[in-house]
Amino acid sequence: MSDTPITIETVHGPEVLARIKSDARAQLRFFRRSLCGDGRFASLTRQGVQIMGPQALITTTRLVHSYALGHLAGVADCLPMVDAGMQAIWHSHRDTQHGGYVWSFDSDGPVETDKLAYGHMFVLLAAASAEAVGHPDARRLREDVSEVITEHFWDAEAGLMQDEFRRDWSVFSGYRGMNANMHGVEAHLSAYEITGDGLYLERAGRILAFFVDRMAASNKWRLPEHYHQDWSVDRAYEGDPMFRPRGTTPGHSFELGRLLIQHWDLAGRGDDSAPVKARALIETALADAWLPEGGLAYTLNSDGTPRVRDRYWWPVTEAIGALASLLKLGGTAQDKAWYERLWQTGFALFVDDEHGGWIPEIGADGLPAERQFAGKPDIYHALQANLYPLHGAVSGHYRGVVGLLAQG
Repeated sequence: MSDTPITIETVHGPEVLARIKSDARAQLRFFRRSLCGDGRFASLTRQGVQIMGPQALITTTRLVHSYALGHLAGVADCLPMVDAGMQAIWHSHRDTQHGGYVWSFDSDGPVETDKLAYGHMFVLLAAASAEAVGHPDARRLREDVSEVITEHFWDAEAGLMQDEFRRDWSVFSGYRGMNANMHGVEAHLSAYEITGDGLYLERAGRILAFFVDRMAASNKWRLPEHYHQDWSVDRAYEGDPMFRPRGTTPGHSFELGRLLIQHWDLAGRGDDSAPVKARALIETALADAWLPEGGLAYTLNSDGTPRVRDRYWWPVTEAIGALASLLKLGGTAQDKAWYERLWQTGFALFVDDEHGGWIPEIGADGLPAERQFAGKPDIYHALQANLYPLHGAVSGHYRGVVGLLAQG
């Protein structure tokens, strides 16, 4: 740490601060177009035109979470988005026959019916965020999904989440993954902040202990993504290129580093090594993944060399959040330089000032591409990058974002 700490408050000049807030408001305006007349959510083109199709659980849950944050931050007309999402989760994603939540549905009913830990972690996050804004159905949803997680996904012996089941909870795979567990940390910390129930904090801590203390520490602070059923690393695994690409995903190191700091703060800051470990995760990912042309490689080989050099928006947003957490603890000049570089990259390559929202993918020519992502799939990552750095704490985000976007 520097002798004179560089804090997050000293980084945001008036012009940068105004642009970050403007971007947040523009995102909330843009993605509000997702809401259809029948209460469902549509995907959107880059220009904001609705694309009808099956509604995925992560779309529904992330919109609930994001518009709850928008409401807390002081933006008008966010609650109808929260309510539409809550209705969809309970009445369309929820499986009244077998329990749990199916991956997608359309006007005729369930489409993709597997039960995934990844999706259920976002149901818990949505429930916590809806509870933060006082939605009347939020507690019911949180209690229901918490019971499902305990019964089906949580492996108490391992202290980790199992990944996937068929609709009737039959086992079809021994796959285990870091991604669902990482989002489990996020969701459980959010639920803890709302309820104060120590079970959520304990589970988050157990997951972090495995991936940080055992996996990252023994792999030069890189995070193996894929595992066998016995939780041994599966370096040859290659699944869905969006959710389970081969290799390591440096964007997840940024997320897990930030979440480690959040957990450390909520747990009373007793472990002095946690911020050091978080910094190791974050700095290693930056050193490995940063590309000379700007932006971050999507995936890396196990030795840290780039595997897929495609540049997506979400690793940049997660790096912004991670660097902000380091700065809030009293950062270094290098932290400040990285934080500013990341925002410069975000504004130069990804932020769509004309339409709102972040362009999800940039090609080798520096122009928008659509090889992996069609349209603009997500508000969640970028809105958090807008809002979480703007308050002074590394946890307590529901309290911290209150009024940040209010306009007199």
